[in-house]
Amino acid sequence: MSERIEILSHGPKPRQLNHIAGELIRGGLIAYPTDSGYALGWRSNNRRARDRVIRLRELHRNHHFTYCCRNLADISRLTKLHNSDHRLIRQLTPGPYTFILSATSNVPRSAHQNSRRTVGVRVPDHAVVQGLLKVLDEPLLSSSLILPDPEGKIVDSEDLYDEVYGQVDLFVDAGFCPLEPTTLVDLTSGQPEILRHGRGVIDFL
Repeated sequence: MSERIEILSHGPKPRQLNHIAGELIRGGLIAYPTDSGYALGWRSNNRRARDRVIRLRELHRNHHFTYCCRNLADISRLTKLHNSDHRLIRQLTPGPYTFILSATSNVPRSAHQNSRRTVGVRVPDHAVVQGLLKVLDEPLLSSSLILPDPEGKIVDSEDLYDEVYGQVDLFVDAGFCPLEPTTLVDLTSGQPEILRHGRGVIDFL
């Protein structure tokens, strides 16, 4: 059974955010809205939730996920930032960008993107996510809620809830979210490299 909570995307109530954070602290897996569509979220030390996401999305066991962060301070604890990286991320966040950076020792090996020990981070431009991260006071591991073979065409949050019913503990329903991936930017070589062009513009190149 999956609980469902309806929330205003532009003005979530504190008691609702506390309820969502409580579910995560208890070890739950949530579906929640972001600026690039709905996502799955769980605490970084929750390996059981991670395995549930792998089964739900039919992913490879070695698939790695993205940290949703509140701000640059969160990112700096997880990654090794050069001055140029810091300036670019400050310019583009919050927004629909995911950055690949070298991980610090604060990131468990299981969250590394590859043998180079990199990790994906982002700062979503969405009031619900920002409010939740403030209450939780830690970055949230996340995966886009892209289902491998939905039974029918998903056109709204009602359809999405039906598809994941029983597979997540809490569905945070904020209505329609644009389903378009983030722009993926690799910052590990000293120069920004676009690995995927999504919602975020790339006029900074």
